[in-house]
Amino acid sequence: MEPMTPVFFYHLERQPLDSVLPRLLGMSLERGWRVVVQAGSEERAEALAAQLWSFEDNSFLPHGTKADGCADLQPVWLTAENENPNNANVRFYVDGAAVGEIGGLTRAVIMFDGNDAAAVEAAREGWKRFRAAGHEVSYWQQDGQGRWQNRAAAGA
Repeated sequence: MEPMTPVFFYHLERQPLDSVLPRLLGMSLERGWRVVVQAGSEERAEALAAQLWSFEDNSFLPHGTKADGCADLQPVWLTAENENPNNANVRFYVDGAAVGEIGGLTRAVIMFDGNDAAAVEAAREGWKRFRAAGHEVSYWQQDGQGRWQNRAAAGA
């Protein structure tokens, strides 16, 4: 039987998605993972992609979108669809993107805005659903120094 995909919930309070996502994507690539970022809309996926070009002067995150094409060559693919054209093993769900099938992934990451009551409630429901299905779930929150801390974890 295939192992259950761990699900990481990132509670965005101190920094916006645009600041946090590039760093997490960089860490994923350093581990040799391929990534899909699923946003709430194609416009948002394109905006995040544009932001990845300029988030730091001295770094580059190779990525692409439908507008770029060649999905199979992209280590990071940004989309609004439930697709995996670059054979990613890690998937980030941002901006309230619907979480589809996560089986077979190394990790699923759900990032939600702590200032949005509907997003917080959706994350709570997701936590309950994935935990009940037998996934290992963890809840990450930034401390006062901006470091991510695992505030809660629950195994299968």
